[in-house]
Amino acid sequence: MAGSLLLDMRDVHIEGRSGDAWLPIVKGVDLQLHRGEVLGLIGESGAGKSTLGLAAMGYVRGGTRISRGEVTFDGTDLVTAPESFRRGLRGKRIAYVAQSAAASFNPAHKLIDQFCEAPVMHGVLGRGEAERQAVDLYRRMRLPDPEGIGFRYPHQVSGGQLQRAMTAMAMACKPDLIIFDEPTTALDVTTQIEVLAAIRDIVDQSGTAAIYITHDLAVVAQMADRIKVLLRGDEVEEAPTREMLASPRQAYTRSLWAVRSHRRPEQPPAREAPVLEVRAVSAGYGAVKVLHDVSFDLHRGRTVAVVGESGSGKSTTARVIAGLLPASRGEVRIEGRPVAPSFKARPKEELRAVQLIHQSADTSLNPKQRVREILGRPVAFYAGMSGAKVEARVRELLRMIELEPDSFIDRLPGELSGGQKQRVSLARALAAEPRVLICDEVTSALDQIVAEGILKLLDRLQRELDLAIMFITHDLATVRAIADGVVVMKGGRVVDEGTKADVFTPPHHPYTELLLSSVPEMDPGWLDRVLEARAARA
Repeated sequence: MAGSLLLDMRDVHIEGRSGDAWLPIVKGVDLQLHRGEVLGLIGESGAGKSTLGLAAMGYVRGGTRISRGEVTFDGTDLVTAPESFRRGLRGKRIAYVAQSAAASFNPAHKLIDQFCEAPVMHGVLGRGEAERQAVDLYRRMRLPDPEGIGFRYPHQVSGGQLQRAMTAMAMACKPDLIIFDEPTTALDVTTQIEVLAAIRDIVDQSGTAAIYITHDLAVVAQMADRIKVLLRGDEVEEAPTREMLASPRQAYTRSLWAVRSHRRPEQPPAREAPVLEVRAVSAGYGAVKVLHDVSFDLHRGRTVAVVGESGSGKSTTARVIAGLLPASRGEVRIEGRPVAPSFKARPKEELRAVQLIHQSADTSLNPKQRVREILGRPVAFYAGMSGAKVEARVRELLRMIELEPDSFIDRLPGELSGGQKQRVSLARALAAEPRVLICDEVTSALDQIVAEGILKLLDRLQRELDLAIMFITHDLATVRAIADGVVVMKGGRVVDEGTKADVFTPPHHPYTELLLSSVPEMDPGWLDRVLEARAARA
């Protein structure tokens, strides 16, 4: 049961600077949160969810301000409180779990050092106690080797592992309030269940209150006591979770419930030779073997979804195909011809044939380059263009990804939304005029409406350009929407493969069955039932 009022946000207005003007971001939103209560905050990209979540800490990003309203935390208005007071709260009594762990960790320090910083600095724990708590939380977050993983650097763990490490770090001081900003975005469905259960248990046991920001309605159904819906800085509606899921009052909320209606029609089996063949590929990092005899094909105009839990080898397979990680055995063929294992030995035509779009546009786009430079460099390199021809091609690419050239060509990545950044990443790949496009979790960080727009864009471009697409994802709803074929990986091996209909029709391979049973449902009791069923089988 929720306790006394902890956070009371009244008539909060937040503005962002644009030149000499201040433009509204959050427009008079109220938010109340009691001790031990979880509030789900949902809405599409640009709704103001993260901005409002940060404001709950008395914090705003550079170039923004709280222009009106109160943010009262445990009796103190954080808007008028001294900055020294607010700094004393952050990390100790209020914690924040960011959406992009890769962009939030310091790459020069080990995970354990970054975990221990807040509890030691705030005087909550000594160094030894903090290290022991880190191991306990790493274990509860289902991280591999909980005693040793903290002594790795951020780049030495997977994206999903890094996100779990960040969640553990936020819990280090046992705060009164945690703002979770898309904390399971980077996790596969099997890991997500364990992390959601761990977060919920810790919140329940400690009486911690939480604001849970997400675009995944099925996830918020498992976590939140109440749901608040935002649209372009305005509150749309708020209600207890079960009531909201059963009968949303507003048309916009009902539209959120109805997304992902796009489905690729079933296509007959491909008859022509594959454009890309992966043949018995094994690879690893130093002495650590990651891939074991991986084989599958890609055909023009078709999409193969590669699914599996974090660490299964999906992204490593993509790196081998792109030549970023030479295989120790096996080969990759493009249109029947073997290509050099390393991109350094591939001629320009082989380089342009396969283009990789990374999961995080935040870390893959140069923040100091404008869109014209980001797209112009590959145009000049692959097409040999210069001057006005480069600009014309860049504008053509922007129109292809449905961004108005005059409005976007001179923007920096920081001036783009998450969906716009991912579209620019797609345009950069298309600048090479590839035959194979590898999409590595390109919609995982996007809200459902924006993600559906990206999927429809990919579908259109694939038909227009006859692209073969390898789509790495942990979201089986996306697989159902866009895939022709499915490759299921576990432990660096292909354990199931076939058409979408074959793989998703019973009887399933046991691991495929585990994945399918782990997809959250829009039912607040779903997580409890799954955990109970698995405990009974254990």
